[in-house]
Amino acid sequence: MTINEVQNNIIDEFSLFDDWMDKYNLLIDLGKELPVIDPKYKIKDFLIEGCQSKVWLHPVYDDKLITFTADSDAIITRGIVALLIKVLSNRSPEEIISTDLYFIDKIGLRQNLSPTRSNGLLSMVRQMKLYAMAYNAKNK
Repeated sequence: MTINEVQNNIIDEFSLFDDWMDKYNLLIDLGKELPVIDPKYKIKDFLIEGCQSKVWLHPVYDDKLITFTADSDAIITRGIVALLIKVLSNRSPEEIISTDLYFIDKIGLRQNLSPTRSNGLLSMVRQMKLYAMAYNAKNK
């Protein structure tokens, strides 16, 4: 499935709900479904700066695709990072770098987060793209 197909599926899933409380519940469910990160990666090296809650993001690169695992100490934030992983994990660095994450605005996520959570979302996206840029540069 392409990145845009995954984003469109997320948009469709969130469009089933009119009320943002229901959408928050969906985020919570996504956070609960996020596979547990290996505790050895819950260290400062993988902690994302700029998030109010703690978010750990660990990339694994096999010279073709980057796979992300993550965790957070806040359940909504865990759901947000689960969405990002759903879209960006198991992708090439080039795909991650060049993708437009339009689903964030289409589902109203950015508009319905507190300013600190919105900053955290941007920090997560930035960190995922920075990992992709680093791996892409390593390939050259």
